[in-house]
Amino acid sequence: MVRVSEVTGGVRAPEEDGGVPAFWQTLGLPGLADVHTHFLPPRMLRRVWEYFDAAGPLVGVSWPIRYKWSDEERVAHLKRMGVRMFSALAYAHRPDMAADLNAWTMAFAKATPGCLPSATFFPEPGAARYVTGALAAGARIFKVHLQVGGFSPANPMLDGVWGLLAEAGVPVVVHAGHAPVGTQYTGPGPFRAVLARHPGLAAIIAHMGAPDYEAFGALAADYERVTLDTTMVFTEFFDALAPFPAAARPMVRDLGLAGKILLGSDFPNIPYPYARQLAGLARLDLGPEWLRAVCWDNPVALFGLPDQAD
Repeated sequence: MVRVSEVTGGVRAPEEDGGVPAFWQTLGLPGLADVHTHFLPPRMLRRVWEYFDAAGPLVGVSWPIRYKWSDEERVAHLKRMGVRMFSALAYAHRPDMAADLNAWTMAFAKATPGCLPSATFFPEPGAARYVTGALAAGARIFKVHLQVGGFSPANPMLDGVWGLLAEAGVPVVVHAGHAPVGTQYTGPGPFRAVLARHPGLAAIIAHMGAPDYEAFGALAADYERVTLDTTMVFTEFFDALAPFPAAARPMVRDLGLAGKILLGSDFPNIPYPYARQLAGLARLDLGPEWLRAVCWDNPVALFGLPDQAD
């Protein structure tokens, strides 16, 4: 049964995934564009799920993964919901693994309509070389996780990589915020230092930089090519970890309408239905124009139409 909690500004706020198509259809959209989803090599994915199941030290809370399905089942579910653009974000957490991850995620995208060719990197000798190779192979989005990787974004071995990405104009999703558990390398300060050196970098700040929403919002306002993704923000689950301040809602409205906020979900590594991400956005009551921008127009402006729409 499809449960719909409320209608906000004429837009249904779906509580279960069966209600997702009605959400974007009511907005007059052709579907959804989600910039923050994960597909990983099977062994790595199992380890990630085991870590979440055990509420590892970088998770800190009970986090039961909802979508422990095969790749094929998860792609089919995205398609049923109308998610027409998505990513296969992987993130290297030690040396000598990024190149192999890139080979897998790039091959996955090539075989999967709607998936953005995705890649990652780590501060190590040769990083600039394999990032150059990934760009030449058509990578359109990168991901780095400063918390899990345990490295500073200002590591000198990454300076050339940031420069390459800035020159290529290819966005990188950066988990730079403290949530769910902060480290010495997370927070707005370390990444602001990178942007000061590479102001043209197209950076997508994961989780809107939680819990430092306003500070990371200021980065998006200050730097032309910095955006924020909504991943897990405004859901009941994340509100318990890093509640969004009501006073910052006008900032969210303005940034979204300015093309600076993009839909992200963290699918499949979420402990609730995908629909709850959309319900949280609808309950902000920022209007249909804002929802259309965040859920489709802004991602498409950055990445172009998904390949099924060509």
